[in-house]
Amino acid sequence: MAEKGFKKWIITFTVITASLLELIDTTIVNVALPQIQGNLGATLEDVAWLSTGYAVANVIILPMSGWLGSRFGRKNYFLFSIIMFTITSFLCGNATGLDELILFRILQGVAGGGLISTAQAILIETWPREDIGIATALFGLGAVVGPTVGPTIGGYILDISTWPWIFYVNIPVGILAAYLTYTFVRSTPKDGKGMPIDWWGIILLAVSVGSLQTVLEKGESEDWFSTGYIIVLTVMSVVGVLLFIWRETTTDHPIVNFKIMRHRSFSVGMFTSFILGFGLYGSVFVFPIFCQNLLGFSPLQTGELLFPGGLCTILMMPFIGIMLKKGIPAQFMATIGMFMFYVFCMMLSKSTLQSGTGDFFLPLVIRGFGMALLFVPLTTLAIQDLKGAEIGQGSGLNNMSRQLGGSFGIAALTTLIHVRQGYHRTNLLTNVNEYNPAFSERFEGFIHNFMGKGYGYMDAKMLATKALEGTIVKQTLLLTYNDAYWIAGMIMLCSIPLLYLQKFKKNANIPVDVH
Repeated sequence: MAEKGFKKWIITFTVITASLLELIDTTIVNVALPQIQGNLGATLEDVAWLSTGYAVANVIILPMSGWLGSRFGRKNYFLFSIIMFTITSFLCGNATGLDELILFRILQGVAGGGLISTAQAILIETWPREDIGIATALFGLGAVVGPTVGPTIGGYILDISTWPWIFYVNIPVGILAAYLTYTFVRSTPKDGKGMPIDWWGIILLAVSVGSLQTVLEKGESEDWFSTGYIIVLTVMSVVGVLLFIWRETTTDHPIVNFKIMRHRSFSVGMFTSFILGFGLYGSVFVFPIFCQNLLGFSPLQTGELLFPGGLCTILMMPFIGIMLKKGIPAQFMATIGMFMFYVFCMMLSKSTLQSGTGDFFLPLVIRGFGMALLFVPLTTLAIQDLKGAEIGQGSGLNNMSRQLGGSFGIAALTTLIHVRQGYHRTNLLTNVNEYNPAFSERFEGFIHNFMGKGYGYMDAKMLATKALEGTIVKQTLLLTYNDAYWIAGMIMLCSIPLLYLQKFKKNANIPVDVH
């Protein structure tokens, strides 16, 4: 039964606030990794487990969240997740060693995995059926804007304070969200109470999805299959997924209900959500590296660049819900969104070493509008045919698919950058020879420049060689990042036909949970 008036809006505020805790925390910590590394005396490879451990725990819990919500009651599970997230945020800020911090980050990831899908399910049952598009648009603010503004918030906090405050800022927000959840969210029945627990399903899910996420997070830094444990984890993930699917389709009380895959819209929607994750998280991953490593922007400058696009998403979201309510097909809006993302990528693929902050304003604004046109329509299309308890399961699987899409996107683009970097460097070095007039002119120019500053010929020649190497490195990186943008854009563009495999509905409202 839908809520009305003040209670409807306070619950909406509550679930969006709680979900923002998790969504911002996904990216905000990445900005602080160098400071944590120096403060705790860790290597970059070791400190990267703060992100990896969180992501692995998060993606394991996501598909289980529907089952956990049914078994313990949706409100109870949601409240427990908020409290656990808040406590682990305090423990992360108080950690005195890296091992301790990684452990608390894993526990924080477990709590975070229970926030997103459960929040979405609570929101769906809070709003009237005819206004579900608007509700989903409001929820989408957090899902799309959170990862975008995370680096901005992180950069600002590190400018005025130290890394523990990256975690401490969660505490007052968590306390408020817990109080509002306890006070206003309606309790739901514990449908799974007394039923047997599918322990084998839980174990196989943890092994398969956890192994896959670890491979995606660590594969590139470990040179993929030249490292023993990556090979072992890859085999475990493949075998684990097959066994998990077999187990869940043959047991009477599965933790993940694969029967909902019979809905074509949901099956296709999982893949389009995967593509959305690829684009959303992949672009947020590449852009800061490109700006900071190549163009010399600070973390705060980079975060400020992303903010206008996030603001466009915020302003656009309510209109998306209204357009859905008026019967504009979700496929049409998602098509425009994918095309706008393609335009954003093509514009960035034309970047140069002279590109400044003003050159990125329009592309990022286009991306902001595109993301608003993608998140709500894709979610609507994915779960438009689900009913009753299927909604919680579908929300969990759909969010897991988007999260895995992001992990695949980051892993694929990181590998692409590594491979293309070698390719472009080799090509550029073919021009470095004394028979190339352009090279000779540039090299002699460097030598004369250094000699004009008082260096002898041999010293000037050595410095000219180093300067030329620096130029080659920058040009190599520029061409490589441009390739990454181009490929990300083409993947999004080529995914448009998938949208038209889903049902057209004049009023594609997300069905309301019977509970």
